[in-house]
Amino acid sequence: MAAMENVIVLVNRIQRACTVLGDHGGDGAAASLPALWEALPSVAVVGGQSSGKSSVLESIVGRDFLPRGSGIVTRRPLVLQLHKTEVGEQEYAEFLHAPRRRFTDFALVRMEIEDETDRLTGRSKQISPVPIHLSIYSPNVVNLTLIDLPGLTKVATEGQPESIAQDIENMVRLYVEKPNCIILAISPANQDIATSDAIKLARDVDPTGERTFGVLTKLDLMDKGTDALDVLEGRAYKLQHPWVGIVNRSQADINRNVDMIIAREKEQEFFHSSPEYAHLASRMGSEYLAKLLSQQLEAVIRARIPSITSLINKTIDELESEMDHLGRPIGSDAGAQLYLVLELCRAFDKIFKEHLDGGRPGGDRIYWVFDNQLPAALRKLPFDRHLSLPNVKRIVSQADGYQPHLIAPEQGYRRLIESGLSYFRGPAEASVDAVHNVLKELVRKSIGETEELRRFPTLQAELAAACNKALESFRQEGRKTTVRLVDMESAYLTVDFFRKLPQEVDRAGTGYPVDSAGTGPSTPVDRYSDAHFRRIASNVSSYIGMVSDTLKNTIPKAVVHCQVREAKRSLLNYFYIQVGSKDAKQLALLLDEDPALMGRRQQCFKRLELYKSARDEIDAVSWSR
Repeated sequence: MAAMENVIVLVNRIQRACTVLGDHGGDGAAASLPALWEALPSVAVVGGQSSGKSSVLESIVGRDFLPRGSGIVTRRPLVLQLHKTEVGEQEYAEFLHAPRRRFTDFALVRMEIEDETDRLTGRSKQISPVPIHLSIYSPNVVNLTLIDLPGLTKVATEGQPESIAQDIENMVRLYVEKPNCIILAISPANQDIATSDAIKLARDVDPTGERTFGVLTKLDLMDKGTDALDVLEGRAYKLQHPWVGIVNRSQADINRNVDMIIAREKEQEFFHSSPEYAHLASRMGSEYLAKLLSQQLEAVIRARIPSITSLINKTIDELESEMDHLGRPIGSDAGAQLYLVLELCRAFDKIFKEHLDGGRPGGDRIYWVFDNQLPAALRKLPFDRHLSLPNVKRIVSQADGYQPHLIAPEQGYRRLIESGLSYFRGPAEASVDAVHNVLKELVRKSIGETEELRRFPTLQAELAAACNKALESFRQEGRKTTVRLVDMESAYLTVDFFRKLPQEVDRAGTGYPVDSAGTGPSTPVDRYSDAHFRRIASNVSSYIGMVSDTLKNTIPKAVVHCQVREAKRSLLNYFYIQVGSKDAKQLALLLDEDPALMGRRQQCFKRLELYKSARDEIDAVSWSR
């Protein structure tokens, strides 16, 4: 029994931890509870307004701590966890929303419940599904989780919406429809059981009655000559579990602050001295009810141990995976920190290379620069304007100086070609810049995709800065190389190209052109005619076209050699030199984690420890059965 009591305590701890650590649903609404919370059994207290719900709870706890009054007093669910302590230890209460404050005065507990209720609902009679979580530690309780729900009502009163009755019922159903929820249905004995709101709702959600415990209150207030034996003995409405009768404190006792221990003694005296109920006295009263619920909770836990264990194991696996995702704690010595930095860099570098090599998207944009952007830029170069008739005449005339050319304007050709080739600098440098921008974007993307790096925003920033600095140096080298390719084309013109051009003089040197058959002279050539300059422009255009085709192939090779290959080979070399010179303090600053991720890891670690402990303790109970 002691082992099972430990597991009941453990279930309480898991339920509380699920709430504290956020496993219990974002806003606390029962509708959003996940599978593990759903698998954990609890006891929901259900009853109509003024049915004695609060008095029953206070009798079980042995303390006067719940708000009282007419109408709707309980306007938010109260998740009440009872923790049995050693005899002689001081009783105290703790609220989840005020975890560092212990309440030893239970009158202050009542005030805190009222204030916390008003915080969400105001001082109106509105309701809220967000629960208040209260833990009570006392030697006078059994280990139990109880959920006090707003009392069922039929009509709205002043200040309440017309839908209040349906809203309360919907809220209560969210809890009692859980298959692992034990329903504590409270009904007053001075009303016909057929009109009990609690029994009606319990019958809807638990038609077999296997989860329902009937509690009959106000037995001492029944009319003289009447009794509740038909109900308590199961003849009026039969349940699978025996009905329990409760005698709560009277209003006069409450006003006089009669001690709960004395009230329990008076309750037992009522049953033992009553001729109607004396034969049932051993299973009547709040103490018996608490023990009965604890035993039922034990039975439910025993039945649910395999499914609870399975869910806990599944949760542990998920948390282990999340811990791997978030990263393990960092070592304190410089060697461990340096090793971690290098591991993170390798993880980033692997992803960056996958982008370039096609394992991940992005590297194809470099090919797009070479296959689309560069050819388009070359096509748009203003050669039509450069080789227009007036410009050709101007350049050739300037190149001739004071002596006109005799046969072919060699200097004019050279100047036209050299000035034309200078246009290739723009597309060459633009290709370098375009690839540089792609590489920078891939660095940014790779840093974002490196899961391990997300922990360390400072390291991310340092790594990005070092990579961008390295890429900038690669860009400068790429510019020098591609521009040098253009300059090389200008520095030496291909002689064979011009040797193959048609000559304007005959082979005998007569100064006259040869006819198409090559057999005799034709009309003399006017070396300053438009046709002559158009021929020059055509020849220069052909040569520039030949160079353009060459550069279309060599510029990508230079860019890949100077930028892409270097980025794959030595992107992090500069960063490695920097990191290697850092001491332990500087490395610690570099590994300064994102506070949000630190918080997530801490929560994840707490969950993991809790669930591992839960698994071990539940396994121990399983073996001891």
